Amino acid sequence: MFQFKIKAFKDLTVDELYAILQLRETVFVVEQNCIYNDIDNIDQACYHLFSEDQNAEKIIAYTRLVPANIKFDVPAIGRLISDKNYRGKGLGRALMEKSIEETCRIYNTSVIKISAQTYLLDFYSSLGFKSISETYDEDGIEHVDMVIEKQ
Repeated sequence: MFQFKIKAFKDLTVDELYAILQLRETVFVVEQNCIYNDIDNIDQACYHLFSEDQNAEKIIAYTRLVPANIKFDVPAIGRLISDKNYRGKGLGRALMEKSIEETCRIYNTSVIKISAQTYLLDFYSSLGFKSISETYDEDGIEHVDMVIEKQ
């Protein structure tokens, strides 16, 4: 149903990178009213998974796939976002399922870690992630570390 692209940072077009950063700013900074350093020098080491609405010519969902030893000692998925006009249609689930699949493939791993906003714990748990930390504050939003181990 949803189509996804995956690219290394160096392979993103300027327009794709601009659209990704614009969506991240819209969701994390504006919608969630969270002032933080989104441009954190991690993107360059990552793969970027996204879905586009071809009719609207914009990116509607995104994650970054982070190699081991950058955020955590194992590969990670971060910056999960979807455009508010596309929520409630299964896009987030499809995005995470594809992100898990691609993280395992690209980084040859069976273990993935995330830093999850606590309001999404049920969503991540339904995908197989398990909480492995106490709740902590990250940029004014409650988070918990979670891990999934694929067979």
